[in-house]
Amino acid sequence: MVRTLALSERRTSVDDIFDALHEQIVTLQLKPGDRISEADIAAQFGVSRQPVRDAFSRLANLDLLLIRPQRATEVRRFSMRQIEKSRFIRAAIETEVLRRSAAQCDDTGAEMLNAALDAQEAAVAASDVETFGTLDYEFHKTLCVIGGVEYAYDVILEEKAKVDRLCMLGLEKEQRMPELVEDHRAIAHAVVNHDTDAAIAAGMKHLSRLDATIERISATNANYFERADT
Repeated sequence: MVRTLALSERRTSVDDIFDALHEQIVTLQLKPGDRISEADIAAQFGVSRQPVRDAFSRLANLDLLLIRPQRATEVRRFSMRQIEKSRFIRAAIETEVLRRSAAQCDDTGAEMLNAALDAQEAAVAASDVETFGTLDYEFHKTLCVIGGVEYAYDVILEEKAKVDRLCMLGLEKEQRMPELVEDHRAIAHAVVNHDTDAAIAAGMKHLSRLDATIERISATNANYFERADT
């Protein structure tokens, strides 16, 4: 059940509803296949159905909700086609980001990467999955900044969001955060040492970590996946 949240006076009701539902979907408080109602959400936020409908539309554009005429709105199940498409796009973008960051990394960039790794280590020590997830985003954003392509992070962010729920399942159930930190450390080391090939290889290895998670979840939780992609 979606919790009731007070609306901020400085934000629109659509923003608040979108953010609340987005958080609950990507953190699996709302699971793939769960049904949600415009009327219920409107009542919980004390608004009309229109801002709820607008928030639902934004979530559907991120492939997080499935909206069908005359049928209940559902949290979207995982789509293998969309996962493959998203990972292809992200791999292409991150390859270029790593190429540029390895070529342009200076002392300031090295300090930024070291600080990011220290923060990740602290999250691992505290078994703080939520914080680690945030730091993971920030690490990839830092690489974009170092490479002088901050705008590339917008694409990475959009594609990463489409598989975040799988990543969260992987982090919670496999406790693989230390392994991911080591991936980040290998990427950072190569970037700081201007080793383009090693940076790209480490980056692609990092992205491939999700393969085993997808295989395991599709076998143990088949209901989380769409029966057929169209």
